Amino acid sequence: MNSPSDIDLSDFEWNVIVRPMRIEDYDALVVLQKKCFADMEPWGKSQIESQLKHFPEGQFVIEIDGRVAASSSSLLLNYDDNLEWHDWKKTADSGFISNHRPDGDTMYGIEMMVDPEYRGMRLSRRLYAARKELCRQRQVTRMIIGGRIPGYCKHAEEMKPSEYVERVINKSLYDPVLTAQIANGFALQGLIPNYLPSDVESCGYATFLEWKNLDVQVGSGRRFRRNVQPVRIGAVQYQMRTVANFDEFAQQARYFVDVAGDYKCDFLLFPELFTSQLLSCMPPQRPGTAARALAEFTPKYLELFIDMAVSFDCNIIGGSQFVVEDEQLYNVAFLFRRDGSIEKQYKLHITPSERRWWGVIGGDAIEVFDTDCGPISIQVCYDVEFPELGRIAASKGANIIFVPFNTDNRHGYMRVRTCAQARCVENHVYVAIAGCTGNLPFVENADIHYAQTAIFTPADVVFPRDGIGAEANPNIETVIIHDVDLEVLRRHRQQGSVQNWRDRRTDLYSVRTHRGEGDCDAP
Repeated sequence: MNSPSDIDLSDFEWNVIVRPMRIEDYDALVVLQKKCFADMEPWGKSQIESQLKHFPEGQFVIEIDGRVAASSSSLLLNYDDNLEWHDWKKTADSGFISNHRPDGDTMYGIEMMVDPEYRGMRLSRRLYAARKELCRQRQVTRMIIGGRIPGYCKHAEEMKPSEYVERVINKSLYDPVLTAQIANGFALQGLIPNYLPSDVESCGYATFLEWKNLDVQVGSGRRFRRNVQPVRIGAVQYQMRTVANFDEFAQQARYFVDVAGDYKCDFLLFPELFTSQLLSCMPPQRPGTAARALAEFTPKYLELFIDMAVSFDCNIIGGSQFVVEDEQLYNVAFLFRRDGSIEKQYKLHITPSERRWWGVIGGDAIEVFDTDCGPISIQVCYDVEFPELGRIAASKGANIIFVPFNTDNRHGYMRVRTCAQARCVENHVYVAIAGCTGNLPFVENADIHYAQTAIFTPADVVFPRDGIGAEANPNIETVIIHDVDLEVLRRHRQQGSVQNWRDRRTDLYSVRTHRGEGDCDAP
């Protein structure tokens, strides 16, 4: 195990990229197709060249650490009930897509492939998301696909294909392709016999599936009416209990990330120092020594959480963990992005008990992190009780502040909660807080916990009347999930009943940092 002082985050990062397909990917695509469809003839290079010539924006690959792990191909057509959707060769011009229509109202998915080595990582979800976003950008009304049902061969002697797909839809059976497509918002429109006669697993059948773009209003003509920017936040109220080893801790953490993945959360927030649960499987030590011993788990913690962020397609704020750097002990919150990258935010304000019991020192910078859902800030527990940090984060563009906290009684919790709600009003942001509950007997300074995890909003007519988007029952292990809307937040900043940010008296006061970033209260 590496010494904690030698940790380099780049050693733990994955590089997951959804990008346009290139002709240089051809050899990798052939390898991928042979793995996914062993009985089918792979694409010819001329077919890939033609796809990229006619509709380069519609061809995607997912690259993981430089290796092509998944791909999808599509074209645009004008919808016609008489079009032979059942015949993919005619509909897709045998893969050459010379019939592509740049102004078409319907996207037709030709193919999607995921390397078997990377299955279970929700890569198909990322590809469908890329297709859907392209539909929204181009005001495409719908997406149509013909999907395999490779699980049907195991049930073909006992049921008709129509009965099989009905059971898959009602969740009494699982199909590796259809189950994922239904989960991605597609609706079954029919069955297609003899779609791919060589597809023995599907007995030649395929499903006819449709996804409708709700951002397009169908009438006399297509009109783009996208007026929401939803972000789904999950926050864990984590019960501290004794564990025998790191694997038991990992199993408990993975459960919550699995839940977040099933609910398609964009973010999942864990509590501050929930990793101190690991002290229960270590020999008793003085608090300062125990904290540094806990820091030795940091490499395994980083490996676990970046793997989960990528595999479950969710940005994770992994609570916080002790880290030793240059012989100094820090309390650090890590952001594990679903693209495989990692960032960190040091806790800046150290409580008297942290300083006295563990010898923690504070960091020296408030960061704002870019994510695929916009800029965010992380403020660890006590940090949210200092309004200057909220001002700085908002001045850097943060829309959401994530607050992992760890409090032992209701008084400490109420300080965090009250200040978090104040940050929402002052800066027109959303704030999510997550804490620990339960007990760790005989673990000093981490033996009792009090929490009520919540997601807060500004206080105005367009938000919940008490400024609480969601909250857990106190001291019960659970996860809460809530959608926040960044477009509503933007309009609130411009047109709210009160406009705290705009109405600051910068002629009387200002907030400045000492890192050369200038006046954070500049108009």
